[in-house]
This record gives sequence, structure tokens and C-alpha cells, in this order.
Amino acid sequence: MSNYFVYVPFFFLLILIFANACQGENEIKKAQFFTNGKSLYTVNCENCHGVKGEGLGNLYPPLSDTASIQSNRTRLSCMIKYGIHEELIIDNRKFDTEMPANLSLTEQEIAYILTYVGNSFGNELGLVSTEEVSSTLKRCGQDQ
Repeated sequence: MSNYFVYVPFFFLLILIFANACQGENEIKKAQFFTNGKSLYTVNCENCHGVKGEGLGNLYPPLSDTASIQSNRTRLSCMIKYGIHEELIIDNRKFDTEMPANLSLTEQEIAYILTYVGNSFGNELGLVSTEEVSSTLKRCGQDQ
């Protein structure tokens, strides 16, 4: 009977570990991308978009408009890599200041930045994978 009290909790602990391991891999990857993205955001984006993604007056748009972030998910990689040369309406405000291209950023770095921005400032975009960025960048300029 004493073995019963040892094996049953051990058995349930193993089930719990295996159940969390499947979800854990994606969450670990998201956390890694988020952390790396924060550093890249600080260096490449924060000067215009702000520490809290608040933007800068009517010059640079905020990154806290979740609806805009979600509706532009298929364009965000292109916007970061090749810049923005069109008027944007974000949070019911017009922004027509051009965003410069960031041609030196790799697909991996763009995925990091988008995972960070997409899960900061009130946004909940989830993981943006390198594969998603790569696929999106191949379609830049086409109907997305």
C-alpha cells in the first residue's frame, strides 16, 4: 500500500509534464522571439514609436492599435523591411510621414520584432514565425 502513495502522484506528475511539454515548445519559442524582439525594437523602432509604442504625436503612429496590427498582419513584414510610403489611418488618425526601409534586418530579426510588437502595448498577435515573415516578404507589392 505504501508504494501506491508513491506511484500514483508520480504517475500524475508525468502526465502533467507531458501535457505541458506540447504547449511549452511554442510558448518557449514565443518568449525567445519576444525577448530578442524587445532588444531589436529598442535599437530600430523605439526612437519613433516610443518606449510604450505610443508613437510621436501626429508624426509617427502608435503601435498600440490592436485592430490595425491584426488587420495588417500580412503587410507588417513588408512595412518593416521596405518602409512605408503611403498614408496610414491608425486609431482614427492620419499619418503620412514616410517610414524608412530597414533593409539590413534579416527575416529572423523581423520575426522577433513583430512577435515583440504583436504581444506588447495591449496587442495579442501571438508568435510571428520566421517562415511567416519569409512568405510575406516574397509577396511584397502584390495583393496581400
